Amino acid sequence: MPTPRFKLCLLIDDNFIDNFVTRKILETSNFAEQIIVIQSAPEAIAQIQAKKIQPDVIFLDIRMPFMDGFEFLKEFDSMHLDDDKQIKIFMLSSSLDPVDFRLSKENKYITQFIHKPLTHKALEAISNT
Repeated sequence: MPTPRFKLCLLIDDNFIDNFVTRKILETSNFAEQIIVIQSAPEAIAQIQAKKIQPDVIFLDIRMPFMDGFEFLKEFDSMHLDDDKQIKIFMLSSSLDPVDFRLSKENKYITQFIHKPLTHKALEAISNT
């Protein structure tokens, strides 16, 4: 099995089934040493701000209650994290809305927009970037 590419992968999504599937794909691909799932964007912000977690990579859903993925990115931007550590953020969404896709492409933090469900093939493609 390949060596994990990342130390800590954070999955932010409110959907239990999507999280289960995504986590299994990440685990079987040995994508990261540790995978943490948080089902709300405000909780993820709180954990990152408190430095309880320091992810190398984040998979972020768009449509979530309380705070959507784009609102998360605004909060994330306001945290002014250490720029030495570039966190890769992948927008992982089932949205087919062209506005969501455009906003993802325009956001400086989003590495790539990936349609759900995450697949081994999509994961392989990002591992090679």
